[in-house]
Amino acid sequence: MSQRHWMKDTHCLIDQHETTDKYGSEQVHDWRRSYDIPPLNGESLEICAERAVAYFTEHIELQLVSGKNIMIAAHGNSLRSIIMYLDKLTSQEVISLEFATGIPMLYIFVS
Repeated sequence: MSQRHWMKDTHCLIDQHETTDKYGSEQVHDWRRSYDIPPLNGESLEICAERAVAYFTEHIELQLVSGKNIMIAAHGNSLRSIIMYLDKLTSQEVISLEFATGIPMLYIFVS
């Protein structure tokens, strides 16, 4: 979820401040930092993980096994999901995972 456009509300995108004003800071915090509570018309980290990890295991991991180098550029929750899978993090550990935008992370795959 980006800082600006992370939730659909009545078919229009609204920013985080408007959302906080409308639903309250506690609800916005739950949406942004929970594992299994999706924002309105959105997906939770849990739902994102199902999709992202499935893609990773079905497509990317196979290429890594064959010796290819792969670069992944993705949205925060997609990256959190993949890191959760690779580092075997729990749902509680992954919600506190922070990483800087635009700073590469290197994972070395050993088959």
